[in-house]
This record gives sequence, C-alpha cells and structure tokens, in this order.
Amino acid sequence: ETVVAAIVELRRRAAHQMRARIATIADGIYHGVAYVDSDGVVDEPLEIRLIVEKKGDTLTFDFAGSSPPCAGPMNSVLATTHSSVYLAMRHIFPDVPISAGAFEPLVIRRPEGTFLDAHYPRPVSGCAAEVSQRIAEAVFSAMVKALPDKVTAAPAGSSGNFGLGGFDPARNRPFVLYQLSGGGYGGNADHDGLSNGCSTIGISKSPPIEIMEQNYPILYRHYALREGSGGAGRHRGGMGLAYEIELLRGDARASFVMDHGRYGPQGAEGGADGAVNTVTVWRNGEAHVPKHLSKEQDVPMRAGDRVSVETPGGGGYGDPFQRRPEAVLEDVRLGYYTAEQAAKLFGVAIVDGRIDQDATRRLRAR
Repeated sequence: ETVVAAIVELRRRAAHQMRARIATIADGIYHGVAYVDSDGVVDEPLEIRLIVEKKGDTLTFDFAGSSPPCAGPMNSVLATTHSSVYLAMRHIFPDVPISAGAFEPLVIRRPEGTFLDAHYPRPVSGCAAEVSQRIAEAVFSAMVKALPDKVTAAPAGSSGNFGLGGFDPARNRPFVLYQLSGGGYGGNADHDGLSNGCSTIGISKSPPIEIMEQNYPILYRHYALREGSGGAGRHRGGMGLAYEIELLRGDARASFVMDHGRYGPQGAEGGADGAVNTVTVWRNGEAHVPKHLSKEQDVPMRAGDRVSVETPGGGGYGDPFQRRPEAVLEDVRLGYYTAEQAAKLFGVAIVDGRIDQDATRRLRAR
C-alpha cells in the first residue's frame, strides 16, 4: 500500500510540475512543420504539419494537416506518434520527473487519415527510428516560437541506419554489419550544439571502428567530424559525422534508412539550417547516389567498392552575424569552418589566423 501510494504521489507531482511549466507559455497557437525525405517508394517528401494550442496549463497537439498514408515503410503507428511528442517535451522540460503524470497535460488529437496513424497492413518499419525524430522536430519547430530561450534548433534527427550484408570468403561465413551514426545537435539560446551526438530518440552509436574492422571484411578509410555541417547562428549547430567504408573482400549488399537528405535540420531564431545527409556508393570507381537520397536497399557491392556517408549537422540558433568573432576564430582554428566560410556565414574576416577588425565591421555592416 505504501509503494502504491508513493507511485500515485509521484505521478501527481509530475503532472503538477509539467502544468506549472506549461503555464509559463503565452496562450496561443503555434505552428510547426517537418519533412520526411520520402517513403522510400514514392520520391516525394512527406509533410508533418503540427498546430499546438496552448491554453492555461494544457498543450494540445494536432497533426491533421500531415500527409496521407504512404506506400513505403515510413508510416507511424499511433503509439510512436504519441511517444514522439512525449519525447520532444522531455527534451524541452528535462527537469520534470518522467512518469505518466508528466504527460497528462499533453493532449494529442488522433491524426486520422494521415501517415502518422498507420493501420494494418501499412508498412511501419521506419517509424520508430526515423519518423519519430521528424515528429519531434515538428514539436521543436512549434515550441521554439513559444519558448525561444528554452528550445533548441533542430538536431540531426536521424539514426543513420546503414546495413551491409554479405559473405566473407576469408572466414567462410556470412556477415551482417549494422551501423548507427551520430549527428549534430541544434544550437540554443545558451550554447552551441553538440557535435556527433546520438539520435534524438536514443543513446546508441556504433562500436569503435577497430572493433568493426576486426569483425567484418571492411576498412574505414576515414571517420571524422563533418567540417562545415553545423548551421550558422549566434550559437552554431553541432557538426555531423563523415565516414567511408571499403569492402575488402567478397560480395555484399548495402541498405540505408536515414533522413534529412532533402532538407537539413531547421535553424531557429534566424539561424541557418544544418547540412543535409548524403550517401554515396562508389562501385567500380563510379559514384552512385540513391534516388531517394537517404534511403535505398540491396545496393550490390564487390571488393574495393566503398560507401561514403555524411550525417547532418544541427541547425543554428540566432543571427549568425551576432556570433562573437572570437568564437568564429576558434571554429576556424579547430577546422569546423574555413576562413572563407567564416566571412560568408558569420561576417568575420580572418587573415593569417587573426581577426581583421576593420574588414569584419565592413562585412557585418552590409
């Protein structure tokens, strides 16, 4: 009885705390939008249209304007749609203890007739890893207008699912490699976004590349931060990841379920979008780019062929020309941006490793 009473009390307190935080938001209507690159079958983006109504101590989420059900596996079951909203609100108010009580003030209208309310036999294998993160991004897009000092610009928002399966003749056995990749987080009112962070929905990334190379017939030709991928802003987005894998022996097939290949993660409050996801398969020395940019399956590969992936950077937050010149100089020193990008994106002139104050004033006065 004591344990049950404690659970009831914890739930009540979480609901009270969430309502108290919602009450600080101005009453009104807030709009958000996000896009899924495609469903992997029809080469057209899927729209997630969101209207958030804040009234008193309650938030109501309405996705009614979103795209209809799709042919490919990017439909979302209702449970994932709900949990994606809860996930986004947990990012916004991480100090509220997690329990069912924290979600009581969040009313989600059922998005009937959209791809966010899938029914059998619609395919849904991409919803948990990818569509969920686009839903969360739509929530961020709306709520950053309501809470600009608390909500970040959009993160990379893709798990970067990459599978490579084949037969290793040296070990006389089949293999299946599965890789999850990090990406940049969005900047916010207080600081820059995290580089090569985990996906919005989880904490998993690939094992060390040395372990991967020991277990699979592959070689990582490079594995590094993706320079220049963070969206420019007063606080820039974090950098994505760039890696390239070569198949050393045997035959294999590569498959990808990623996102943000068509549109980069959204900037906020005047910040620029992060760089888009790119996938290139080099076969016999020729570049093959998936028709759906971030999605394809069963791409044949032979020894010597390579897969190159560049994951998205986070969106920038605030006017890039308000970024401290010293911070831009440090970005250039670290190789995040070139001196040319510093001038173009941030209006900071860097000559011989130093800030040219006069040239910077002229750039920022334009």
